Amino acid sequence: MKKGVVHAPGAFNALVARAARQAGFEAVYVSGGATANVSGFPDIGLLTMTEVCRTIREIADACDLPVIADADTGYGEVESCARTVVAYERAGAAALHLEDQVFPKRCGHLDGKDLIPCQAMAEKVAAMAAARMHPDFVIIARTDARHVSGMKDAVDRANAYRAAGADVIFPEGLQSEAEFAEFAKGSPGPLLANMTEFGKTPDISVARFGELGYSIVIHPLTVMRVAMGSVTAALDRLKQDGSAAALLPQMQTRQQLYDLLGYKPGRAWPFPRG
Repeated sequence: MKKGVVHAPGAFNALVARAARQAGFEAVYVSGGATANVSGFPDIGLLTMTEVCRTIREIADACDLPVIADADTGYGEVESCARTVVAYERAGAAALHLEDQVFPKRCGHLDGKDLIPCQAMAEKVAAMAAARMHPDFVIIARTDARHVSGMKDAVDRANAYRAAGADVIFPEGLQSEAEFAEFAKGSPGPLLANMTEFGKTPDISVARFGELGYSIVIHPLTVMRVAMGSVTAALDRLKQDGSAAALLPQMQTRQQLYDLLGYKPGRAWPFPRG
């Protein structure tokens, strides 16, 4: 892996975040889509900022790793975006990303999206950059323009967002290594790559993204998709057998769970101090 590439797997709850730390990751990602999905909603911006901040707080406290958090469209216009960056910082996030879609937004790898004007997004980015409490809090601007208005507009928007105060640019839905390279050339500076499954982006390794010029790589839904695949299969088997005996080899043991939680029965549990 290229030195300096931050690899952040998606953590949809605090226990998953602990597991990511145990696995050796140095950051985690809180996906708006995953947070909505585990609450029983599709990824169309239905959760409130307060609901998402609760998830951020639980995850930040549990894993003590830098948390990159999805802020969707900022929960409103410029004033709401300024409030969002303060709320996310107070919840324990180290970075957030804001996207240039019209609300209600759609998953970035679906067609049929609409964009707000470039200037309106730049004003949101500038408001967030001005409102952050600590200068090291990272503002990431995402553009969905590639599949709405084309690559040139995506690059132009990226550069406008950088000029407005974005620390990192997140080009969504690129379709090949060549496109990622083209975007990096057109918008030099820190970049985030989204490696999600079943979308427009082919499988590209973290090491390769580093070679292409990307400094952050997220795998937003990988763990949730694996988990839910196992959950649905286990429920089918449990319903069929009426017993969990056949599922025991697939289970995390009680001791493994306790080890992950840092819990020893009969001893005081060390509460997070974040």
